[in-house]
Amino acid sequence: MEGYSNSNSRGFKTSGVSDRNTEFPPVDECVRSVFGSSTHKPSSEENSLGVDPFVRSLEWGDVSLRQWLDKPERSVDVLECLHIFRQIVEIVNAAHSQGIVVHNVKPSCFVMSSFNHVSFIESASCSDSGSEDGPISQKEEKGSYNKILGRQIEKLEEEKKQRCLPMKHVLAMETSWYTSPEEEFGSPSTCASDVYRLGVLLFELFCPVTSREEKSRTMSSLRHRVLPPQILLKCHKEASFCLWLLHPEPICRPSMSDLLQSEFITEPRDNLVEHEAAIELRDRIEEQESLLDLLLLIQQRKQDSAYRLRDTVSLLSSDIEQVVKRQLILKKKGSSYSDLSKDDHQSPSGPSTLLASRKRFRQVEIDVEVDEESQGSTLLESSRLMRNFKKLETVYFLTRRRQMKAAALGKSLTRHSPLSSENGRGGSMISSVSNPVSNNDPPRQGGWIDPFLEGLCKYLSFSKLRVKADLKQGDLLHSYNLVCALAFDRDGELFATAGANKKIKIFECNSIVNSNRDIHYPVVELASRSTLSSVCWNSYIKSQIASSNFEGVVQIWDVARSQLVTEMKEHKKRVWSIDISSADPTLLASGSDDGTVKLWSINQGVSTGTIKTKANICCVQFPSDSGRCLAFGSADHKVYYYDLRNPKIPLSTMVGHSKTVSNVKFVDSSTLVSSSTDNTLKLWDLSMSASGVNETPLHSFAGHTNLKNFVGLSVSDGYIATGSETNEVFVYHKAFPMPVMSYMFSNTDSMSGLEIDDASQFISSICWRGQSSTLVAANSNGNIKILEMVA
Repeated sequence: MEGYSNSNSRGFKTSGVSDRNTEFPPVDECVRSVFGSSTHKPSSEENSLGVDPFVRSLEWGDVSLRQWLDKPERSVDVLECLHIFRQIVEIVNAAHSQGIVVHNVKPSCFVMSSFNHVSFIESASCSDSGSEDGPISQKEEKGSYNKILGRQIEKLEEEKKQRCLPMKHVLAMETSWYTSPEEEFGSPSTCASDVYRLGVLLFELFCPVTSREEKSRTMSSLRHRVLPPQILLKCHKEASFCLWLLHPEPICRPSMSDLLQSEFITEPRDNLVEHEAAIELRDRIEEQESLLDLLLLIQQRKQDSAYRLRDTVSLLSSDIEQVVKRQLILKKKGSSYSDLSKDDHQSPSGPSTLLASRKRFRQVEIDVEVDEESQGSTLLESSRLMRNFKKLETVYFLTRRRQMKAAALGKSLTRHSPLSSENGRGGSMISSVSNPVSNNDPPRQGGWIDPFLEGLCKYLSFSKLRVKADLKQGDLLHSYNLVCALAFDRDGELFATAGANKKIKIFECNSIVNSNRDIHYPVVELASRSTLSSVCWNSYIKSQIASSNFEGVVQIWDVARSQLVTEMKEHKKRVWSIDISSADPTLLASGSDDGTVKLWSINQGVSTGTIKTKANICCVQFPSDSGRCLAFGSADHKVYYYDLRNPKIPLSTMVGHSKTVSNVKFVDSSTLVSSSTDNTLKLWDLSMSASGVNETPLHSFAGHTNLKNFVGLSVSDGYIATGSETNEVFVYHKAFPMPVMSYMFSNTDSMSGLEIDDASQFISSICWRGQSSTLVAANSNGNIKILEMVA
């Protein structure tokens, strides 16, 4: 029996609450952990997992002893049943040796592993201290195990539909089956009651039934110690031992020591040791198979990763080869490039060509004057590039996937369309201006290189914002100088400010940049009756500017004559935004808190159409090349794109923001960017909205802070400028989701110029100066700065 005890040590291992360690705790410790006193507390691991032992056992693939007993196909294996019974006897004996009555010696309170190792899963609160001969000190908490199992009953019934005995019915009957005669008459439970329950369990092990009716009939007869004929014929020794345990008088039942010393338990049986050794061997084989499965799974996943890595390296090698070929061809034309570069630098450059000439000069430097080694060194030494290496890598692979997908669909990745400046005004893409490459050169339009290289060059071209001028224009009559709107005229010569001071002020940009004055005066000042929310210049009539205010009025002004031309008063609530179409300069759109977008004829001074929505409209924008389409952002977190020839339903709805959409701007005719108080900007491809709904932005730009205020948005030549509630200006490029640069305003008073302690200041408006690298930005305290991007 020494060998039997050793092999059964795994019973004590598993008699703890599903302990999976290979080191077994001492028997006494195990008993305390399973049946411990009423002060027993779950382990920290149990608390941290928040999962009861039964659930955890099921997740590991164990099965309830009740489920195992009620299998319709179960046949009686004597050695197997004795092995299970001996484990349960040793568990109960270990409890009794500590003076603990188990109460719940029931199949539903035990689980079995795939190799018949039994674990007791009942909670300690259901076991009480007591002597073997005396009554227990506490009442049995009947039905506690049902609380443990209750959450699993439906799941078990779902998984075991093929079983003949529904779990719910059996659990309801089990309590009465395993109640001893003395407990039925109200006597307290004792250790002898546990012995009676062992007799019932032994009977169930050796007497399987297949139907509910037969089960109920058999168990009812067992209450009167009447056993079925088949168990008396086939298992007479087991039947005799079972009747001894089921004696109606507790005093006539054997004690646990008598039970363990009985011949039934101690008598050597043929092949018992071999049987248990086989079980142990199968267990070890199963463990090895589990380890093998794990290693094979790891190997498979690593092989898959290796295949993907091999494909990625192959793709990179192909792209490197393609770029090197282009570079070699361009270097052969170095002399002509140099001549062309000299011609470019000799020609005058204005704001509209500054970036184009800069890019051409930078391309000449990279392609002609810098060798491969120094070029690599330059990139590696760029802290900004290395700091954002992971994001750049992600964008590269995203660009390649889009290109390959487009190629598979027979489409071109690059779109040839003009970029929009701040007011939707024209200007062409930098890469298309005076392209010196001949038609025999490798194609500069199409493929993956052009969009990614253009974005990378622009990302690396500038590194910071430099202050060109501070506009000092404090208004003594207004203590609140929040600037709500900024706008440049069509030529970038004049810019307008408007806001809480109820005035539109027109400034000459070059005059402010070139003069160093204590205070700057506007060249024109126009007074309104209410706080101004938006201003917009007419791209055709240089002196015409439109404004909107908090009273819901849209006004048209003549700057040259400093007078109001037209007032349009059809909105019922505050108008947040207006825009004049550059393709049709007589067409104006406005968006209001009344949930409508109105289209106006500037010449007639009346609305020509209305788009009604269910939420506040916060921003409107025409594309630069068409007066037939319009985009607007709403308080319902969505961006809408309409064909004005069919204003009943949107052409596209962009869904992705989680808060109010405060601004929308067109980057080009089929791409727009939206800003929201959800802390993000999102770039949308209108061509991806064939179904009418676009839920996948090209990029989500993050880095600035915007949770409650409108902080402005402006687009120029692929650069996207926005404000932040940290009193900073952020500039992104459309190709990458991280900021290119930022500039923080100092907390100064707009009138005195003194530093003030006001952490609530934020950038309230921002505007690019046409297609140049200059922008103007204002904050909530009325401070206005003219900033320029520099390398």
